[in-house]
Amino acid sequence: PLVVNRLYPPRPITRATNGLAVANSTVTATNGGATNAELAPASVAAVTNLEAAVASVTNNAPEEFLVMTNENARYTFTSRGGGLKLIELIGYPEKVSARRQKHTENAGSMGVATLNTYTPAPTLGLLNSDGLKDDAPYRLSQSGNTLRAEKVSTNGLTVVKEFELGTNYLLNATVRLENHSGQPLSVPPQTWVVGTATPLGASDNGQAVGVIWYNGAKSETVDAGWFANRKLIFFSGTPREEYRAGSSNVLWVAVHNQYFTLAVMPEQPGQEIVAKKIELPRFAGADGQPGATNVAAPVGLEAALVYPAMVIPANQSSSRHIFIYAGPKHYQTLLRIGDRFRNNVESVMDFGWFGFVSKALLLGMNWLHYSLKFSYGWAIVAITLIIKTIYWPLTQASTRSMKRMQALQPQMNAIREKYKEDPLKANQKTMAFMRENKVSPMGGCLPSLLQIPVFFGFYRMIQNAIELRGAPFLWAGDLTKSDTLAIIPGLGGVPFIGVPGVGLPINLLPLIMGATMLWQARLAPPSAGVDPAQAKMMRYMPLMFMVFLYNFSAGLTLYWTVQNLFTIVQTKLTPVKVNLQPVTPSKAVVLTSGPKKRK
Repeated sequence: PLVVNRLYPPRPITRATNGLAVANSTVTATNGGATNAELAPASVAAVTNLEAAVASVTNNAPEEFLVMTNENARYTFTSRGGGLKLIELIGYPEKVSARRQKHTENAGSMGVATLNTYTPAPTLGLLNSDGLKDDAPYRLSQSGNTLRAEKVSTNGLTVVKEFELGTNYLLNATVRLENHSGQPLSVPPQTWVVGTATPLGASDNGQAVGVIWYNGAKSETVDAGWFANRKLIFFSGTPREEYRAGSSNVLWVAVHNQYFTLAVMPEQPGQEIVAKKIELPRFAGADGQPGATNVAAPVGLEAALVYPAMVIPANQSSSRHIFIYAGPKHYQTLLRIGDRFRNNVESVMDFGWFGFVSKALLLGMNWLHYSLKFSYGWAIVAITLIIKTIYWPLTQASTRSMKRMQALQPQMNAIREKYKEDPLKANQKTMAFMRENKVSPMGGCLPSLLQIPVFFGFYRMIQNAIELRGAPFLWAGDLTKSDTLAIIPGLGGVPFIGVPGVGLPINLLPLIMGATMLWQARLAPPSAGVDPAQAKMMRYMPLMFMVFLYNFSAGLTLYWTVQNLFTIVQTKLTPVKVNLQPVTPSKAVVLTSGPKKRK
């Protein structure tokens, strides 16, 4: 499904732009709904239309918002649940144009990227805890960089939450349960909301939306595919309703989309993590009004931390200290935070099997960008050339081996013809002949195998690194997207490369990449023993790769194109002359198809 969704992305939904409103210190909603809609940010007003699951207050209670802003983001807190309802990242636009000519023109008019968008419950809101329910909202107040949310329950339990804004997209939060009843209070298991992972903008197909958590040894990821529970990729299974894991070892939980994440890192590990799939509101038309459409509703994933039941003695309290990271997937920033708290929170990048390659490529690319002032596009070109230079001796040896194999084809064909009635003996004689002439049928495979980790390392790095989002190169406006120059309408049904409902995009880099792959295939000698018809078909096989990679990111196709060109240069510079071993009498016997002759 990932490949299908990548090649055939669903039709985008349209919703109200998350514009950055004027930074007020406090935004309060009155009993009148109109005033609430006017004062709250656009996305916050839309959240109230959802059927919220905040158990600590009822939906008909008046809702108040308090907004705090620093150099990183604009944070909106709510009295319903007493938590963080919305994060607007000031320095990052909601969407980036893939076309170079429009990149700078539209940058100022785009909304900002948001986290917790359309969430039914705020971060550190309390769910499903009957002993903490009442109809009172939290009282919000601000003192400097600290927000305080307080609620007094009828049984004498006071819930106090304090959020202190920090640097590097961090918030320092404290949740305190105070017992003022004069007698011990039993508090049931608590489910504290982490947040909701949502697609980024109307054009985001939601493939990268997920939940990831860390158990002290490794991280585990949950996405929409886990809830869909498909069998054999294409066949639908029984959908899963809830993900639950952990055994008092949940060091942190993060909800994320492709480039941004909200991670909750408690000092005291959580007992469990629980995650659920939720449907987000659909919008029809550019006016942002909700309505029924034939577009599937976008999906979000809500995660929460579970803590066990406890008893709070009279006139005492229980506190939990929690750090919250709400910002971009910037590897070096996350690495510093992970080193500070010793919790490996940088693994939220989820680089995959070849993560060590992705990290090395990202660090090298950033060094070229910041130290040598390379643009990210030229940094990819430079890294590709460095890798190919390191592989040069191996590639040269492989090319020589293939050329020797090509020169030995007539003799090997004669061996197969002589022993065509005995394929096993023919194979033995052929292998012996190749050993005598110091060639190997696997000689050309090793460089290709070594390119696989680099290819997937580039793919995962480009897919997750926020640094490349919106980075232009030549005609491409964004290296993380395909370099579409124009769209031919009415051709959206073309398999693999057409976009249904949009048309056929003209992506130049994949076309150049396909041309270089065909050129490289024509230069490569045919493999030993391959049927001529099959060899001819293999020469045009690169066109299939071009089709599969047609809608992939410009950064990935740029890497593949540059390494193809460098391989062609290496092939041209490798000596063509082949010195064969002299044919011994034993070989002459093998290669003679007629009766043996006495000397």
